[in-house]
Amino acid sequence: MSRCAEAAAVAATVPGADVRIAALRPPRVPRQASFFPPPVRNPFVQQTRLSTARRVQTFCLGIFLLPIRALFVAIVLILAWPFAAIATLCRPEKPTHPVTGWRRKLTQPVLKFLGRAMFFSMGFIVTVTGKIADPGEAPILVAAPHSSFFDGIACVVAGLPSLVSRNENVQVPLIGRLLRALQPVLVSRVDPDSRKNTINEIIRRATSGGEWPQILVFPEGTCTNRSCLITFKPGAFIPGVPVQPVLLRYPNELDTVTWTWQGYTFFQLCVLTFCQPFTKVEVEFLPVQAPSDEEKRDPVLFAGRVRNLMAQALGIPMTEHTYEDCRLMISAGQLTLPMETGLVEFTKISRKLKLNWDSVRKHLDEYAAIASSSKGGRIGIEEFAEYLKLPVSDVLRQLFALFDRNHDGSIDFREYVIGLAVLCNPANTEEIIQVAFKLFDVDEDGYITEGEFSSILQASLGVPDLDISGLFKEIAQGDSVSYEEFKSFALKHPEYAKIFTTYLELQASHVFSLPEEDQAPPHDASNKVSPENHDDESPSDKKED
Repeated sequence: MSRCAEAAAVAATVPGADVRIAALRPPRVPRQASFFPPPVRNPFVQQTRLSTARRVQTFCLGIFLLPIRALFVAIVLILAWPFAAIATLCRPEKPTHPVTGWRRKLTQPVLKFLGRAMFFSMGFIVTVTGKIADPGEAPILVAAPHSSFFDGIACVVAGLPSLVSRNENVQVPLIGRLLRALQPVLVSRVDPDSRKNTINEIIRRATSGGEWPQILVFPEGTCTNRSCLITFKPGAFIPGVPVQPVLLRYPNELDTVTWTWQGYTFFQLCVLTFCQPFTKVEVEFLPVQAPSDEEKRDPVLFAGRVRNLMAQALGIPMTEHTYEDCRLMISAGQLTLPMETGLVEFTKISRKLKLNWDSVRKHLDEYAAIASSSKGGRIGIEEFAEYLKLPVSDVLRQLFALFDRNHDGSIDFREYVIGLAVLCNPANTEEIIQVAFKLFDVDEDGYITEGEFSSILQASLGVPDLDISGLFKEIAQGDSVSYEEFKSFALKHPEYAKIFTTYLELQASHVFSLPEEDQAPPHDASNKVSPENHDDESPSDKKED
């Protein structure tokens, strides 16, 4: 059997491969609309720029407004503390039953009034539209977009419902006592069962028939710049009870309230806000949304419908970003990449490509190793070739084009992750690694020499004078490469999977383009590319009539 025919037979053993078609052209990464980039670039950044005139105005007003407003806020907090202490007296941090009786009748009206007084003293002008649902009608309120610590206005307007908060927050002096008076659902970062316990507590309260106060949830789970609605976490929708959406808007010419991962600090925003003549905020209560039977079984579906409704009412797009994107963004900054590099819409990527956060974080390290020398944190064809220790050739351009989904001549981190998951990892199976190793091991001694490796890659890439000494040394621990060394390298660098099998595909393409009487049947071939050239075929190589 000819070498080409044997290569075709080996290529035909690749699971799911249709070599008659696929080998004639490079496979394409699916361009489904679900993988398109988000309509906004970075929802976790807010850069408020002050003109010279605005700076002068802020300074002049701040001389008078800042100390007065800070004093009033302090007075309100001091007045509220005794009532919060009464509401929480002899009660555990994690309440097991709601505040009732005289304690509730005494503390709740006063705390509601003082809450409104505090935001008024800060200069907020609050406009409320829509009707607040009763606890029996909607046990859970979902507020979005979540962009600031000032969003607590929604809690005051809604009548001081319970909040979902971290355990650490109730330890803060004064503020912690006020938070405990709201009977919060507390979340622990150190308890591995915290998420399950939090969900169970929300379910218990939401299905209590109005015994507990309503629960106010910010389902986005982190602050954004209000340019979109990011993924809603399903916690508020798991109980399968009706929810009331609450919209938050800050229609101000100067944005001094947005508190994102990159921008002004907590203290800076407080100072800027206190120095403004007033700050407008609109709180809108939408109609109550009851889940269907299907949505009760699938809280993600329920969350998606409510989010879509809120996005339409706000007139903003939706993206699949989550808090995990923030973590990746921070990690990218630590790797000296632009922080936007880490934004991949983690929810979408993890769900469709079956990747967890650790896997994506590992890919970010790999990507940084390639892109560290490039401008803008993107990979060009030169950086790609340098990383693979291969010259720029037609085959490498084809591989690069498979990663470059938007054909802009560069690969961003999102494209890199999708390319690995959709293109390289599926082609990097144990069987294909074995096939590739047998292809390189021309003399069948169980080892690949540098000469064997060079000759096959030269043919594969179409570069007769290819120098692969750097790549070979990276794979080999000595003068030759064993199968275990080859396998270890292939698993760590799935980008090479398509290159290692390109020679097989080229040979298969050649064989299947020959006249049929000249082709050897693939199923009679051994799983080995023979190093010898056979001038004569034995009878066993021919198909019996």
